[in-house]
Amino acid sequence: MKTNALPPVVDAGTWQRELDALRAREKAATRELDAIAAQRRRLPMVEMPGYVLEGEDGPLRLADVFDGKRQLIVYNHMWFPGEEWQCAGCTGFSSQFTRTEFLDSYDARFVVVTQGPIDEALAYKRRVGNAMPWYSTANSPFGADVGAGPGEGFALNVFLRDGDTVYRTWHTSGRGIEQLTHTFALIDVLPYGRQEEWQDSPDGWPQSPTYSGWPSSQDIAARYGPA
Repeated sequence: MKTNALPPVVDAGTWQRELDALRAREKAATRELDAIAAQRRRLPMVEMPGYVLEGEDGPLRLADVFDGKRQLIVYNHMWFPGEEWQCAGCTGFSSQFTRTEFLDSYDARFVVVTQGPIDEALAYKRRVGNAMPWYSTANSPFGADVGAGPGEGFALNVFLRDGDTVYRTWHTSGRGIEQLTHTFALIDVLPYGRQEEWQDSPDGWPQSPTYSGWPSSQDIAARYGPA
C-alpha cells in the first residue's frame, strides 16, 4: 500500500533525545536476549532413537546427518503431497541461508528435513534454488516426533551428538523462527516496518493483510532457481 504519510520532522537535538530513549529499550532487549540464550545453554536434553532418514545418497542415520559435527540445527520444512509449490514461508525462510560454512568453526551444521519423498524434495530444492542440504523423513517418525509430522506445521530443532547418540536440546516454531532470520530484522528497522495490519503503527502508515508482502514460492524460484 502506497502512502504519503511521513514521520514528524524535528530538530537534530529532539531527534537525538528520542533516539536515546529508544536505544535504552533496545539495549535492555539485547540484555534480555543474552539472558534467554544463557538459560537455553542450561536446558536439559532428551535422547533420541536411532532414526534413519534419506538423503541425496540414500538412507542414513540421524547421527550421520551431522556430517562429523557435534551440533546440528534442523529446519523442518512443511510439505504438501502432490503440490508443485510448497509452503511460501518455509521456502522463503530457507532460501536465505546460502553461506552457512561459518558454522564449521562452531562444530555445527544447518540442514532442511521435510516429510516429502527424497526425490520430490530434492527436485523442489533445485526448482527454488535452495542452497541448503535436504533430507527426507517420509519413511521415518522423526518429523512427527519433533513437532513437524505429516500435515503439521514447520519447526526448528537443535541436536547434540555424543558419538552415535543424538540428543534433542531445543525446539521452536511459529514466530520463534524470526530470531533466526535476517529478513524481518531488516524490515523492522524501516520507517514503515512490515506494513501488516496487526502491527502497532501511526495513523496513516501503510498496512496490508498479514503475509501479503511475503514472496510466493514462485517468486523465490524466479529469483534464485535455474534460469
